[in-house]
Amino acid sequence: MRTRLHVIAGDARGRVLEVPPGARPTAGRVREALFASLGDVAGEHVLDLYAGSGAVAIEALSRGAAVALLVDRDRAAVEACRANVDTTGTASRARVVSRAVEPFLAGPVVQEAPFDLVWCDPPYGTDPAEMDRVCAALLAPGWLATDARIVLERPARDPGGTESDEVRRARSELEVTWERTYGDTLLTVLRPRSRPDDHA
Repeated sequence: MRTRLHVIAGDARGRVLEVPPGARPTAGRVREALFASLGDVAGEHVLDLYAGSGAVAIEALSRGAAVALLVDRDRAAVEACRANVDTTGTASRARVVSRAVEPFLAGPVVQEAPFDLVWCDPPYGTDPAEMDRVCAALLAPGWLATDARIVLERPARDPGGTESDEVRRARSELEVTWERTYGDTLLTVLRPRSRPDDHA
Protein backbone atom coordinates (compact mmCIF):
# COMPACT_ATOMS: atom_id res chain seq x y z
CA MET A 1 0.00 0.00 0.00
CA ARG A 2 1.35 3.45 -0.91
CA THR A 3 2.18 5.79 1.97
CA ARG A 4 -0.30 8.64 2.43
CA LEU A 5 1.38 11.94 3.11
CA HIS A 6 -0.17 15.31 3.80
CA VAL A 7 0.83 18.86 4.74
CA ILE A 8 0.63 19.34 8.50
CA ALA A 9 0.15 23.09 8.95
CA GLY A 10 -0.17 26.44 7.22
CA ASP A 11 -1.95 27.54 4.05
CA ALA A 12 -1.80 24.08 2.45
CA ARG A 13 -2.71 22.17 5.60
CA GLY A 14 -4.32 18.81 4.89
CA ARG A 15 -3.36 18.66 1.22
CA VAL A 16 -2.38 15.14 0.20
CA LEU A 17 1.07 14.75 -1.38
CA GLU A 18 2.14 12.29 -4.05
CA VAL A 19 4.85 9.86 -2.92
CA PRO A 20 7.18 8.53 -5.65
CA PRO A 21 7.56 4.74 -5.85
CA GLY A 22 10.23 3.38 -3.53
CA ALA A 23 10.51 6.61 -1.56
CA ARG A 24 10.81 6.68 2.23
CA PRO A 25 9.07 9.96 3.09
CA THR A 26 9.73 11.68 6.39
CA ALA A 27 6.94 10.70 8.78
CA GLY A 28 4.42 13.34 9.77
CA ARG A 29 5.38 13.20 13.45
CA VAL A 30 9.03 13.74 12.52
CA ARG A 31 8.20 16.73 10.32
CA GLU A 32 6.00 18.13 13.08
CA ALA A 33 8.82 17.79 15.63
CA LEU A 34 11.30 19.32 13.20
CA PHE A 35 9.24 22.44 12.54
CA ALA A 36 8.45 22.81 16.24
CA SER A 37 12.21 22.91 16.87
CA LEU A 38 12.87 25.31 13.98
CA GLY A 39 10.21 27.82 14.97
CA ASP A 40 9.02 30.51 12.54
CA VAL A 41 10.21 29.91 8.97
CA ALA A 42 8.27 32.80 7.42
CA GLY A 43 10.28 34.56 4.73
CA GLU A 44 13.05 31.98 4.68
CA HIS A 45 14.81 30.55 1.61
CA VAL A 46 14.72 26.74 1.70
CA LEU A 47 16.91 24.16 -0.07
CA ASP A 48 15.52 20.60 -0.11
CA LEU A 49 18.24 18.14 -1.13
CA TYR A 50 17.30 14.55 -2.07
CA ALA A 51 13.79 16.00 -2.13
CA GLY A 52 11.77 12.82 -2.77
CA SER A 53 8.16 13.98 -2.49
CA GLY A 54 9.25 17.50 -1.54
CA ALA A 55 7.21 17.25 1.66
CA VAL A 56 9.61 19.23 3.85
CA ALA A 57 10.06 22.10 1.37
CA ILE A 58 6.30 22.23 0.80
CA GLU A 59 5.66 22.18 4.56
CA ALA A 60 8.00 25.17 4.89
CA LEU A 61 6.27 27.02 2.04
CA SER A 62 2.88 26.29 3.60
CA ARG A 63 4.18 27.86 6.81
CA GLY A 64 5.31 31.03 5.03
CA ALA A 65 8.77 30.38 3.62
CA ALA A 66 9.54 32.78 0.77
CA VAL A 67 11.04 30.36 -1.77
CA ALA A 68 12.14 26.74 -1.99
CA LEU A 69 14.46 24.87 -4.31
CA LEU A 70 13.94 21.10 -4.54
CA VAL A 71 16.76 18.91 -5.88
CA ASP A 72 16.59 15.21 -6.78
CA ARG A 73 18.09 13.08 -9.53
CA ASP A 74 15.29 10.47 -9.59
CA ARG A 75 12.78 11.09 -12.39
CA ALA A 76 9.79 9.84 -10.38
CA ALA A 77 10.76 12.06 -7.45
CA VAL A 78 11.10 15.10 -9.69
CA GLU A 79 7.67 14.43 -11.21
CA ALA A 80 6.17 13.99 -7.73
CA CYS A 81 7.73 17.25 -6.51
CA ARG A 82 6.35 19.14 -9.49
CA ALA A 83 2.90 17.64 -9.00
CA ASN A 84 2.95 18.41 -5.28
CA VAL A 85 3.93 22.07 -5.60
CA ASP A 86 1.12 22.43 -8.14
CA THR A 87 -1.56 20.77 -5.99
CA THR A 88 -0.54 22.69 -2.86
CA GLY A 89 -0.55 26.07 -4.58
CA THR A 90 3.15 26.68 -3.87
CA ALA A 91 4.47 26.42 -7.43
CA SER A 92 5.01 30.18 -7.77
CA ARG A 93 7.55 30.05 -4.91
CA ALA A 94 9.19 26.72 -5.74
CA ARG A 95 11.62 25.41 -8.33
CA VAL A 96 12.41 21.74 -8.94
CA VAL A 97 15.85 20.74 -10.25
CA SER A 98 16.51 17.32 -11.75
CA ARG A 99 20.14 16.66 -10.81
CA ALA A 100 22.31 14.67 -8.42
CA VAL A 101 23.04 16.64 -5.25
CA GLU A 102 26.87 16.70 -5.27
CA PRO A 103 27.24 17.88 -8.90
CA PHE A 104 24.51 20.45 -8.24
CA LEU A 105 26.43 21.91 -5.28
CA ALA A 106 29.67 21.84 -7.27
CA GLY A 107 28.08 24.16 -9.83
CA PRO A 108 27.43 27.90 -9.61
CA VAL A 109 25.46 29.31 -6.69
CA VAL A 110 21.78 29.52 -7.66
CA GLN A 111 19.55 32.57 -7.72
CA GLU A 112 17.51 31.40 -4.70
CA ALA A 113 20.61 31.46 -2.47
CA PRO A 114 21.64 32.26 0.18
CA PHE A 115 19.52 29.69 2.01
CA ASP A 116 18.26 29.98 5.57
CA LEU A 117 17.21 26.34 5.85
CA VAL A 118 18.74 23.30 4.13
CA TRP A 119 17.13 19.87 4.40
CA CYS A 120 19.25 16.79 3.60
CA ASP A 121 17.48 13.43 3.59
CA PRO A 122 19.45 11.04 1.37
CA PRO A 123 18.22 7.51 0.66
CA TYR A 124 19.05 5.09 3.46
CA GLY A 125 22.20 3.21 2.52
CA THR A 126 23.93 6.36 1.22
CA ASP A 127 27.60 6.50 2.24
CA PRO A 128 27.65 8.66 5.43
CA ALA A 129 30.73 10.46 4.07
CA GLU A 130 28.52 11.88 1.31
CA MET A 131 26.68 13.99 3.89
CA ASP A 132 29.98 15.38 5.12
CA ARG A 133 30.93 16.28 1.55
CA VAL A 134 27.53 17.90 1.01
CA CYS A 135 27.92 19.95 4.21
CA ALA A 136 31.43 20.99 3.13
CA ALA A 137 30.07 22.10 -0.27
CA LEU A 138 27.36 24.16 1.41
CA LEU A 139 30.03 26.05 3.35
CA ALA A 140 31.37 27.54 0.11
CA PRO A 141 30.63 31.27 -0.22
CA GLY A 142 27.13 32.21 -1.33
CA TRP A 143 25.11 29.13 -0.40
CA LEU A 144 24.18 29.87 3.23
CA ALA A 145 22.62 32.90 4.88
CA THR A 146 23.57 34.23 8.29
CA ASP A 147 22.25 31.87 10.99
CA ALA A 148 21.49 29.22 8.36
CA ARG A 149 20.42 25.81 9.61
CA ILE A 150 21.29 22.51 7.95
CA VAL A 151 19.05 19.61 8.94
CA LEU A 152 20.19 16.02 8.36
CA GLU A 153 17.87 13.03 8.47
CA ARG A 154 19.78 9.76 8.80
CA PRO A 155 19.31 6.25 10.16
CA ALA A 156 19.70 6.25 13.93
CA ARG A 157 22.40 3.60 13.58
CA ASP A 158 24.40 5.45 10.90
CA PRO A 159 28.00 4.19 11.21
CA GLY A 160 29.64 7.52 10.35
CA GLY A 161 31.93 8.56 7.52
CA THR A 162 35.63 8.48 6.76
CA GLU A 163 38.13 11.07 7.94
CA SER A 164 38.96 12.84 4.67
CA ASP A 165 40.00 16.51 4.57
CA GLU A 166 36.46 17.45 3.48
CA VAL A 167 34.98 15.50 6.38
CA ARG A 168 37.28 17.14 8.92
CA ARG A 169 36.51 20.59 7.50
CA ALA A 170 32.75 20.06 7.62
CA ARG A 171 32.87 18.74 11.17
CA SER A 172 35.09 21.58 12.39
CA GLU A 173 33.01 24.35 10.82
CA LEU A 174 29.56 23.11 11.86
CA GLU A 175 28.08 22.71 15.32
CA VAL A 176 25.13 20.58 16.40
CA THR A 177 22.38 22.73 17.93
CA TRP A 178 19.59 20.15 18.23
CA GLU A 179 19.37 16.38 17.81
CA ARG A 180 16.60 13.86 18.41
CA THR A 181 15.88 10.21 17.58
CA TYR A 182 12.44 9.08 16.42
CA GLY A 183 12.34 5.32 16.08
CA ASP A 184 14.99 4.47 13.50
CA THR A 185 15.30 8.11 12.37
CA LEU A 186 17.92 10.57 13.64
CA LEU A 187 17.38 14.30 13.07
CA THR A 188 20.36 16.63 13.50
CA VAL A 189 20.28 20.43 13.18
CA LEU A 190 23.62 22.09 12.38
CA ARG A 191 24.74 25.71 12.18
CA PRO A 192 27.96 27.06 10.69
CA ARG A 193 30.37 28.24 13.39
CA SER A 194 31.27 31.15 11.13
CA ARG A 195 28.42 32.93 9.36
CA PRO A 196 29.09 32.91 5.58
CA ASP A 197 26.89 35.79 4.41
CA ASP A 198 23.48 37.35 4.79
CA HIS A 199 20.66 38.26 2.46
CA ALA A 200 21.56 41.34 0.48
